[in-house]
Amino acid sequence: MLKERAKSWRHVFKLDPNRVLSDRALDRICQSDTDAIIIGGTDGITFDNTWELLTRVRRYPVECVQEISKKSAVVPGFDGYLIPTVLNSGSTHWIVGAHHEAIKIYGSLIPWEDVMVLGYVVLNSESKVARVTKSRIPLDEDDVTAFARMAEHLFGLPVFYVEYSGTFGDPDIVRAARKGLADTRLFYGGGIQSEESARAMAKIADTVVVGNLVYYNVDAAVQTVKWVKETDLDVGVKSDRGKGGHRAS
Repeated sequence: MLKERAKSWRHVFKLDPNRVLSDRALDRICQSDTDAIIIGGTDGITFDNTWELLTRVRRYPVECVQEISKKSAVVPGFDGYLIPTVLNSGSTHWIVGAHHEAIKIYGSLIPWEDVMVLGYVVLNSESKVARVTKSRIPLDEDDVTAFARMAEHLFGLPVFYVEYSGTFGDPDIVRAARKGLADTRLFYGGGIQSEESARAMAKIADTVVVGNLVYYNVDAAVQTVKWVKETDLDVGVKSDRGKGGHRAS
């Protein structure tokens, strides 16, 4: 099951079908020892450009999953499918509406064992995803801890995703997310572009997602795999497991 496989993801690359990536860069990314490739994006996503990128990635043995943002662009043949729900969206469409529309049409065809829901909080107000989803920003630490607890304890989501999309996030906010989680896995994405930023978030998040860096410095992007995997989670970061103890991953 995808949920079980994702528990071992420490580092993930996210590739956008609507952006140009050379064969050389893709080769380096897919042979970098990353744990998985996510294919997805916010705008300009089509069946054709998603299929084309999947076909290129399929030359390599790395696990490849699709993050679905548009029901008309769902492509068969991925190892799994990630379904985002934006918990701080100001529109129910991005929390449950789009999901209902898609399941109403395709529900009998969905391979549920290969589907995983990501509970997002989007925190960069300047990002495309924040504008599209009408995300309610800013959020303080207590807000983020509450959303994390909702994701795990109310909705039973396997992943809580702190998304800064294009900028490096506030580590205290990411720690606040960790505080609210016991078993749900914490993903972080946004602004990873150096050893310092990669290691800083790898100390807090179970899974670090690297995206934009791939497109302007593939050498540094490949290095993030090593930086993240060499960094241990900070056992001093408190969570909802027990009385403030942090779980092992």
